Amino acid sequence: MMKKNHYSRRTLLKGGVAAVAASALPAPMIWAQDIKDVTLRQVGTGVSAFNEIAAKAKEDLGITLEMTALDSDATAQRVATQPNSFDIADIEYWMCKKVWPTGNLQGIDTSKLKYYDKIVGIFKDGKLTPESVIAQGSAPHTVGFVENAEDKAFAKEETGFMTLIPTVYNADTLGIRPDLIGRPIESWAELLNPEFVGKASILDVSSIGIMDMAMVCEAMGEITYGDKGNMTKEEIDKTIGIFTEAKKAGQFRAFWKTFDESVNLMASGEVVIQSMWSPAITAVRARGIPCVYQPLKEGYRSWGNGLGLAKHLSGLQLEAAQEYMNWYLSGWVGGFLMRQGYYSAAPETSKLFMSDDEWGYWLEGKAATGDITSPQGQVIEHAGAVRDGGSFYDRMGHVACWNSVMDENQYMVRKWNEFIAA
Repeated sequence: MMKKNHYSRRTLLKGGVAAVAASALPAPMIWAQDIKDVTLRQVGTGVSAFNEIAAKAKEDLGITLEMTALDSDATAQRVATQPNSFDIADIEYWMCKKVWPTGNLQGIDTSKLKYYDKIVGIFKDGKLTPESVIAQGSAPHTVGFVENAEDKAFAKEETGFMTLIPTVYNADTLGIRPDLIGRPIESWAELLNPEFVGKASILDVSSIGIMDMAMVCEAMGEITYGDKGNMTKEEIDKTIGIFTEAKKAGQFRAFWKTFDESVNLMASGEVVIQSMWSPAITAVRARGIPCVYQPLKEGYRSWGNGLGLAKHLSGLQLEAAQEYMNWYLSGWVGGFLMRQGYYSAAPETSKLFMSDDEWGYWLEGKAATGDITSPQGQVIEHAGAVRDGGSFYDRMGHVACWNSVMDENQYMVRKWNEFIAA
């Protein structure tokens, strides 16, 4: 586990964020005693459902956080159909298109966010840098704002109300077992290379899996999409058709829904190349098994997560939830989750809770000078190691598409289910 005083609150950050972050750490409040009686039920995909976060929230804020981790589709369905079963929705931005129109979440007043100015541009105007080209798909900023707390339509630009408070995000790619493959992997097209027949895998979450499929089909030169994130029926048919043919030829060992499943497939060697998420890579490496999150020439498929407020929250519960969100962006959680390989929506505050070596490895693409550990303290890299894909700007600056919900979503899901059943 992490050493108690391992992370100093340095003053290297622009805008005096060190002082700001320090002032936002738990302090006496008029309702400080009352908040200790508040329980918040958080439902989400599991990418950030760590017991350590709940324990730290209890320690710092006094609130009791009950986390329920579900797969992506089950999470979206829960938020859309069972509004009284949760208080905090820890969801991906693509899910907003499915859940926001139900009215089960309330807009979040940005004036109550202590770290709003520290949130990266990806979640505000879609741009990592002023020169950035916005990738295809459901980019977070396109579903990130509403005109007022009650509005069910997304705003076209930054407003005073957010749909979600951005938390973590990443540039996803294919995971590989370099020791079992024994040669360079440079393209998404390799997922369907017959060389890996019976040893490939793809995730069974339609809104994400279809984007991986699109990256592969485009890399193979089979399809040129108008917009991978909003395919026509014809594009959906052709994409699913290519993968169904590969499935019938025995290309896939399995399909997975949770990163635990993908970890077991990769760690056992049953699969050598597959759709993968950052925590799965970390978990495989923590077992001492070689596993690479392979940068590919066509770019990354990206995703972003955020915390949403249930519509029914009010009074002390609402205040506690808002304080929890501010705490989430104040740095400790960001530092913890960046050791998982994610990026924090407010990276400046997270820097306060990371060592110079960790920051250099995870964010700047520098070679590690000592051991690099997982959030739980397991050694996953040694001195000299460089992060797969390099720096934050190298990775997030090479995003080709975001996870997406298409206009033809119902048609796509039907076709996806036919593929899984084929």
